[in-house]
Amino acid sequence: MQERQVVKVPGIESTHASPAVVAGGLVFVSALAPLGPDGKVAATDVQTQTKRVLERLSGVLAAAGSSLAQAVSMHVYLRSSADFEAMNAVYREAFAVSPPARATVVTDLPPGVLIMMSAIAVPNGAPRETMHPAGWMKSPRPYSYIVKAAGLVFLSGLVSRRGTDDQVVPGPMAVQTTTVLDNAGVLLKTAGLTYADVVSARVFLTDDSYFEAMNDQYRRYFTTNPPARATAVTGLMGNESSVEISLIASANGKQVVGPAVSPSLPLSTAVRAGDFLFLSGVLGNTEANAGNVTAQAQETFTRIRRTLDDVGLSFSHVVDNLVYVTDLWQQKPVDELSRTIFPQDPPARTVVGAKLVTRSGLIEMMMTAVGR
Repeated sequence: MQERQVVKVPGIESTHASPAVVAGGLVFVSALAPLGPDGKVAATDVQTQTKRVLERLSGVLAAAGSSLAQAVSMHVYLRSSADFEAMNAVYREAFAVSPPARATVVTDLPPGVLIMMSAIAVPNGAPRETMHPAGWMKSPRPYSYIVKAAGLVFLSGLVSRRGTDDQVVPGPMAVQTTTVLDNAGVLLKTAGLTYADVVSARVFLTDDSYFEAMNDQYRRYFTTNPPARATAVTGLMGNESSVEISLIASANGKQVVGPAVSPSLPLSTAVRAGDFLFLSGVLGNTEANAGNVTAQAQETFTRIRRTLDDVGLSFSHVVDNLVYVTDLWQQKPVDELSRTIFPQDPPARTVVGAKLVTRSGLIEMMMTAVGR
């Protein structure tokens, strides 16, 4: 197993997140905002901000021994879906050939910030393969549907569109979820895999009232040993989509670990694939800590520690932490607590504002660890 390596980048240092962490043959990059050398937001238009984020991303990847051309998966967070096309115009120039898989959603971002991006890449020289399903139209958007690297397969975020002609498939949540997961099945088959090989999923819904209807269809595809999963309420691109799902699958098998999250929820506490451990999103809300984000974050860390302990790992093995908070002002107390959990060499991290499907929850964390 490759030793976990924290990448230091001047000007992007933080006491609660590392710019990037290299482990398991992958480079995990924290979400980057469009900040200038003075630490302030660089511009007021999304095109300039997108360029600045990509410049910072390129610098972090270079420090980690990688590059934009080696990116395998991107998550783009926009303040407004109206900025989607303008963002794409700049993004397309950076990823003109064999772009990474990508999901783009609308979330709350810090003041003045119109866009943030997080990334996963492989080091320079490492194998990376993009694939396209037979009979499918090439996406007019700058991403690859499938990227294989480091024994994993990354799928772009899918919405309810036909793969053959990229046309929207409208309908209620049952129809949209079925379309998304049927398409995911085609992509997995193209990569020589099945639904049983999926290890991690991110689900984005435009309304929390869709949660049960989504689950009703989702569990039909993941009947046993479902992937780890986090679900958040965000905006999506355009007005026709109500659900988007991005997936990671393993080409080398998987093992479900930890107790069942809930008899009614089609997700596993954690899934191991080789040296990778993918954890489901964890909330920490209880009757006793309602409305207290610090207490909920503490309980979240406690629950995650329990899962890590069960497989012989610790927080020192965590390489990436996705954090959803319902209000961004809650980030400060979470940062203070995070520094006690990760006193040195913290993981890469993404923090965005998003509503949770559990209405009493104020914070949710989805972590990835590497180790044995």
